[in-house]
Amino acid sequence: MRRGSHDRGEGRRMRRGRVPSLLLAALLDGPAHGYELMDRLESSSGGTWRPSPGSVYPLLQSFEDSGLVEASEVQGRRVFALTERGREQALRDRDGEGTESGSGSHGDLHSTSPLRMEMERLKNAARQVTSAGVPPEQMDEAIAAVRNARQTLYRILMDQ
Repeated sequence: MRRGSHDRGEGRRMRRGRVPSLLLAALLDGPAHGYELMDRLESSSGGTWRPSPGSVYPLLQSFEDSGLVEASEVQGRRVFALTERGREQALRDRDGEGTESGSGSHGDLHSTSPLRMEMERLKNAARQVTSAGVPPEQMDEAIAAVRNARQTLYRILMDQ
């Protein structure tokens, strides 16, 4: 059951002080517009939390005002990218908060292991390939890449 739902698709609530750090960390995966960032955060939480536009867009404006991000127009959308200062802050926040004890009901996105973060990135890339409508031969290549990654992980387990 979903509690604290305010907007379409918004699940459990995140502690207010954590949202800026999480949003900056989501930009470590590359430039994005606001709704892409909301998707990244939802994906990183395993689908249990999606920030609202009312929390994301004011933060992005604040980040831009403080020199942490730069905005540009791409295909009619405002896309945000970390500046060098923003990248340093995102890495510092991510690494520093990873030592917090305990975890919320949505999962602690900062304490996520590097392997789990890469799994999320792989999942996001696979989702983009699927939605891009690539030709069948490229889809076969994508499937083979994911299959190879899975088989490699099992090989690592067997070699222990």
